[in-house]
Amino acid sequence: MKKKLNVDIVPSIRKLEVVTKGLIRTKGFGSYKSVFRGKGLEFLEYRPYDRNDDSSMIDWKASMRANQLLIRQYAEERDINVFFLIDCSSSMVFGSTPKLKNEYAAELVASLSFSILDAGDSVGMAMFNDRIVKQIYPNRGRGQFYTLVRNLVNPNLYGGSYNFKEVADFVLNYLKETTVVIIVSDFVGFNEDLVKHLEFVTSKFDTIGLMVRDPRDRTLPDDVGQVVIEDPYSNKDLLIEPGLIKEVYEDEIRRQEKWVKDLFLKDKSDFLLLTTDKSFVQPILSLFKERALKWR
Repeated sequence: MKKKLNVDIVPSIRKLEVVTKGLIRTKGFGSYKSVFRGKGLEFLEYRPYDRNDDSSMIDWKASMRANQLLIRQYAEERDINVFFLIDCSSSMVFGSTPKLKNEYAAELVASLSFSILDAGDSVGMAMFNDRIVKQIYPNRGRGQFYTLVRNLVNPNLYGGSYNFKEVADFVLNYLKETTVVIIVSDFVGFNEDLVKHLEFVTSKFDTIGLMVRDPRDRTLPDDVGQVVIEDPYSNKDLLIEPGLIKEVYEDEIRRQEKWVKDLFLKDKSDFLLLTTDKSFVQPILSLFKERALKWR
C-alpha cells in the first residue's frame, strides 16, 4: 500500500491566516473580497468618499475628474466560491527537493482552502490527469477542509497522463460564472491542442494559474556524465549528457514558461510561477495584494 504524501500544512496556514484575517477585518471590497473577486461582481456607481470608508477603494482618476473623492460601489456583496483544478498527472510525482511537486501543491491548496473556509466562504476542487479522478463541489465548513485534505494526500489519486480538456468542460458546465478558478499544475503536459480549452475557462471565470515546478524542471546539472531520464507519460527512457544540452534545454523551458504565462495574461487572468525549493507564502501574499489593488 502506498504511503500518504509528505504534507505539512500547519506552518503555511499560520502565516497565511494572519494576513487573510487582516484583509477580512479591513472594510470594503478593496480587501479580502477583492482578492477573490470573481467576474460576477458588477460595478454599480461612484459615490462620495466617507471617512469611515476604506481609503483603498478611492478611484483616484474619477476623483480628479469630479474634483472630489469618489469610491466605487458594487451591486452586491456576494458569497465567494473558489474552485481548484489540481494536476495530479505523473509529471507532478517528481522532486529533487524534500517536497515532490504534488506534495508542494497539496500544501498550497490546503493552506489557501483553510484561509478561505475560515472566512466563511466556499471551496471545491477537481483533481485531474487525462480525466477527472476526484471532484468535490464547493462547500463551507471544517468538514469540507478535512474532505479536501484527505483526498489531496491520497497517493492513489496521483499518476497518469495529462489532458486539460475534460476538466475544462466540467467547470464550464457545472460552475457558476462568479466562481474563482485556480489552476495548480506544472503545465508540463500542456500543449497547443489544449489552448482553446484554457481560453474558454479564462474568458468565463476569474482565473489564476499557479505553475509549480521543481528546480530540475528548469535547469540541468552540468557536473555529471551521461544520465538516463524517463518520460513521465510514456515511461520511455532516454540517455542524455546534460552538459551538452543544458543551454538549449533551459532556453526551451523559459520559452515554454513564458508561453503559458502569456496565455493567462492575455485574458487578464493572473499567473504565478512557484518552485518547490522556495516557500509559496510570500509570493501568494504578493499576488493577493496585487489582486486587491487591481479591482479598486
